[in-house]
Amino acid sequence: MPGPTLDHTETDHTLPKKADVVVIGGGIIGVSTALFLAERGVDVVLCEKGVLGGEQSSRNWGWVRVMGRDRREIPLAIEALKIWDGLDTRVGGRTGFRRSGIFYISENETDIANRDRWLKLAQAHGLDTRQIGPDETATLMPGAAVRYKGALYTPSDARAEPQKAVPAIAAGARRAGARIVTACAVRGIEKSGGRISAVITEKGRIETSAVVLAGGAWSRLFCKGLDIRLPQLKVRNSVLRTGPLPGGPEGAGATGSYAYRKCLDGGYTIANGGINMHPLVPDSFAFFRDFQPARKAEGEAVQLGLSAQSWNELFEIFAVPLDRAGAFERHRVLDPKPDAKSALMALQAAAEALPALRAAKVEQIWAGMIDVTPDAVPIISTLDDNPGLVIATGFSGHGFGIGPGAGHLAADLITGDTPIVDPTPFRFSRFSDGSPLEIAPPV
Repeated sequence: MPGPTLDHTETDHTLPKKADVVVIGGGIIGVSTALFLAERGVDVVLCEKGVLGGEQSSRNWGWVRVMGRDRREIPLAIEALKIWDGLDTRVGGRTGFRRSGIFYISENETDIANRDRWLKLAQAHGLDTRQIGPDETATLMPGAAVRYKGALYTPSDARAEPQKAVPAIAAGARRAGARIVTACAVRGIEKSGGRISAVITEKGRIETSAVVLAGGAWSRLFCKGLDIRLPQLKVRNSVLRTGPLPGGPEGAGATGSYAYRKCLDGGYTIANGGINMHPLVPDSFAFFRDFQPARKAEGEAVQLGLSAQSWNELFEIFAVPLDRAGAFERHRVLDPKPDAKSALMALQAAAEALPALRAAKVEQIWAGMIDVTPDAVPIISTLDDNPGLVIATGFSGHGFGIGPGAGHLAADLITGDTPIVDPTPFRFSRFSDGSPLEIAPPV
């Protein structure tokens, strides 16, 4: 089943011979990085093996939130929200961004206790997040057939349209001077004297001394060709989209059995954050120890299984020589088969609680592959052994909302400008320098 339809945007047809910076990957992190570099007058070219935003950047829930994030992500999420506020004007397009609030709906005392604990962590940042009781929750969810114990509520959190955001940001980046080439896989990086000298694409060579790798679920495979051990795995989540509906709650919210977001057209995206599948692949065993703490912490939220991805990756264990086509050209868009049953179960649970959804017509069900790290916090980092390279990956399902901030930070790191936030929490070396692995408590 194909993924959701994206807004059309023009791209470039000619591959330049040289550039100051090459960005690899045309998801929200990549196009945001290109935007911020181009605005600074940097000669930047972005190469995308398939279509812009074709993978997880258009397949996510469309939430833009600070609430519930790992403490290390909160400062960057705050900055990202500030960027989102003016993004439509900045890029001259429509991302569908609206500050309409997000709920984490509490069904029991454990939920309330977990959210109280998170609020204590977040107090220093001056957020407007608060715990609300049953009455206020009912007021903010008019027509709900279930009386909940309360919710963790952030009025200033927001939502946007994943199928509009990447094309709009990409168009803005091109207007600022970036060149964006699609259907152009980067096979690898060429070095001279230990430093980056070029990237090799299927369409030719681009001379450059700086690269930002924003390859999402593909970043691990790309790093193999550089002898970089990137501890990253993939997790599949499935999402359902309904047609327009009268009434229904505004904003976005989630319980243990469903999550919803109202779309611009009056329909909803529906999913279940507790049903995710990790396809067993060779990296599952290579990174077994790295991910053991996360596996214990997440409980049943991620299930293990076999899929077409398991088979495909058996033949992608080793890097391919740069003069040959490889996996990046064989798989232009990672389009996993969705778990339709779990998506429909989430809709049923949502409709039982929210009667307005009982008339919902299912328009589409899709799945996306989420790039995850052992601590579920992204890597946005330079690498000591690879001067000129910045990696921005492993966003662990948090990348859409934080994307513009992450792109700003990646641009800061590649140019040496003052970073928008302290990049230390996102350093690549945290997985190898003896730092204790920190797993965020449940929210």
